[in-house]
Amino acid sequence: MIEPHKLNQLQPGQKRRKLALTFGALERDIDGIPEKGSEYSFKNLSRAEYTKTLVNIVLNDPEISDEASAQLKAAAEAEPFDEKRACNLARNILLGIIGTFPAEWDLIIAPHASPLNENGTVRKRDYFEGTYVYAEDIRSPFNLGSVFRSAEALGAEKVFVSPMCVPPDHPKAVRSGMGCIETLGWETKTLDELEEFSRENGIPVFVLETGGTPVEEFKFPEKGICIIGSEELGVSPQALEKAAYGRVSIPMKGLKASLNVGVAFGILMQKWVEYLEKEAKENE
Repeated sequence: MIEPHKLNQLQPGQKRRKLALTFGALERDIDGIPEKGSEYSFKNLSRAEYTKTLVNIVLNDPEISDEASAQLKAAAEAEPFDEKRACNLARNILLGIIGTFPAEWDLIIAPHASPLNENGTVRKRDYFEGTYVYAEDIRSPFNLGSVFRSAEALGAEKVFVSPMCVPPDHPKAVRSGMGCIETLGWETKTLDELEEFSRENGIPVFVLETGGTPVEEFKFPEKGICIIGSEELGVSPQALEKAAYGRVSIPMKGLKASLNVGVAFGILMQKWVEYLEKEAKENE
């Protein structure tokens, strides 16, 4: 968090960017899930008072429209004061002035569900035991964060990353991962180490790549490791050799027939989960 008087010393563009980031951090703090080091900590000013002070700075921005100003002023004067609503409205007004969309993670750290229960302890994850994804040489931190989000949301046990993969603790991966990287956990493994892990634990390896069995027809393993490849090159020949269980593909009709790796993995993981749940019901 930054002190209000310091904000007023910044140039207009820099001030708006800093305010947008600060409002995003405040939203997370309000939800009880602040990022480490960004917790609200001013002793002489309540968080609500601080929020209203920042809102007033936005209201004094010469670029704010009359309509936006009226909405924000009403939010600031509402009783009871809804801190989160005021933060969200101010942040989006700023993004409109800057010309940036809320989904551009350089500016936004959106709130997400807290991993803590009502007692303040970490909740136990619910996942499908023995379901893993191996991210091979994914270079985009945004894509890797997306993979972690899908893996955590749909119940994968763990994510493995190759040595040439972007580090999962890269700031942009952490932002787009929305807390899932910290919650899910990960390990770096070479393909040989992955093969050894597979052999020792009796867990088959398969790949998501073109030229394989359509995802609707693929017989997913009860436990398995799915290798997904880089954005530019797909899965490497070496990885294909390790995938003794087979290759699964997502049929596409478009002219480009191309999916973002994070989107492709999300589709794959959902189909895997559907298969596992169907099998579980049939075996009841």
